[in-house]
Amino acid sequence: MNISIQKAVKIAGGQSALARKCGVEQGYIWYWLHRAKKTPAEIVLKIEAATDGQITRYEMRPDLYPPDDTA
Repeated sequence: MNISIQKAVKIAGGQSALARKCGVEQGYIWYWLHRAKKTPAEIVLKIEAATDGQITRYEMRPDLYPPDDTA
């Protein structure tokens, strides 16, 4: 199970709520949660925005988004 998506679903208030916030169908959320090995690159920023930054792009895809070392 994709832990980042699981957290995002909880924050958003369910799979359907997260799907609406990301502009996708609920079935995609289910697939990313249960089947996908990685969160698709094209949805990472949408999930980050949908969770008000509580789930970061780095948390979902550290291979694409390195940690922010400016802090």
